[in-house]
Amino acid sequence: MAENVTIARPYAEAAFQLAREQGGSALAAWARALERMADIAVHADMQPCIDDPRLLPSQLTQLFLGVCGKTLDAEQQNFVKVLVDNDRLTVLPEIRDLFMTYKNEHEGSKQALIDSAFPIETATQQQLVADLERRFACKIEATVQVDPELIGGVRITVGDQVIDASVRGKLAAMATALQN
Repeated sequence: MAENVTIARPYAEAAFQLAREQGGSALAAWARALERMADIAVHADMQPCIDDPRLLPSQLTQLFLGVCGKTLDAEQQNFVKVLVDNDRLTVLPEIRDLFMTYKNEHEGSKQALIDSAFPIETATQQQLVADLERRFACKIEATVQVDPELIGGVRITVGDQVIDASVRGKLAAMATALQN
């Protein structure tokens, strides 16, 4: 939702700024922490607790931090407290996504999602990533998933750009051309 992204943006920017100020491997640590927090926030068992008006903010903070375990440092725990106090736990997935965008821009890399009709061999995947790095002139961190509905080929998403080299995509393009 666009509204959730708007709400999440200042929190993601604050987390990114904190991580940059900490230096070293703090960006990676914050990325892992936000990934964990987002997974917990959207979990089916946590949703009723987040939405329960009977839980005081301090109780929800303790519960959430308890589920996170000892994986969060003091700054990250304080971040959770701020999110709870402002009723923003539900936008943690958007905060995580925005943070990752800022992190990748800072590091000069981009995320790529490669959907393939069949499993891709390691050598082929490495060549595909190398080709994408040349095309986008940056480091590419690729995630590969199998989508049998593509029939054949691949569909690659890098940021807001989609490269559809799948059989399904080509058939859809042919159908559109025939209709026009």
